[in-house]
Amino acid sequence: MPRAVIALLVALLGLCGAALAAPPGGTDGKAGVALVLALDGSASITTGDLEFQLQGHAAAFRDPAVADALASAGARVTLAVYSGPNSLRVLIPWTALTRPEDAGRFADRIDALPRGFQGDSTAIGSALIEAATLFDRGGKAPRQVIDLVSNGFSNAGIEPAEARDRVTKRGIVVNGLAILDEFPWLEEYFEESVIGGPGSFVKSAMDKDSFVAALRQKLILEMVALPDHMPQQSAAAR
Repeated sequence: MPRAVIALLVALLGLCGAALAAPPGGTDGKAGVALVLALDGSASITTGDLEFQLQGHAAAFRDPAVADALASAGARVTLAVYSGPNSLRVLIPWTALTRPEDAGRFADRIDALPRGFQGDSTAIGSALIEAATLFDRGGKAPRQVIDLVSNGFSNAGIEPAEARDRVTKRGIVVNGLAILDEFPWLEEYFEESVIGGPGSFVKSAMDKDSFVAALRQKLILEMVALPDHMPQQSAAAR
């Protein structure tokens, strides 16, 4: 993707004036960014809401700008769902996205996933700890990122802030996408207790359209901006 187009995209995301550079990777087949996408499958999420998350991710991966950014970064991506403690389940294993068309194939795999998963509690801290272990199973890369989605706060397992601190000590960045359909203050909760690491940030969404837009923006930011040039919106990130 032309650097001018990347600069325009980031400017539209409110990052005017930020210096841009692609993370290492994407030119020799080696991963530059490894990304765990952790979806909320807890009881606070209805079957329709989980479908909403899956469809939103598929739509975002079909976006040409996202596909180009993922390929340029040499991204490796895995998709998982979580609910209570020790419940993280991988839905799509680590997949290399080295060409723009690979993102479309990843979206097709999301569409083909079996539906019907329904968990119980919301254990965000446990999800972070379990997601971090996935990097040891095919997610080696200079930059490792966990993207966690939820529409609620943690109500089981290890406290998210404690888990976040453990994970970020390993050099893993935690970003978030808060669905504000139940708790309008959830974005602030993510900033304080969930996200962490250099350049960590949280996006928020209210409906399907805003969810896809927020996810699209987040994926592009993670691929085209180095950590030092990304917005730091949490005390943990600073």
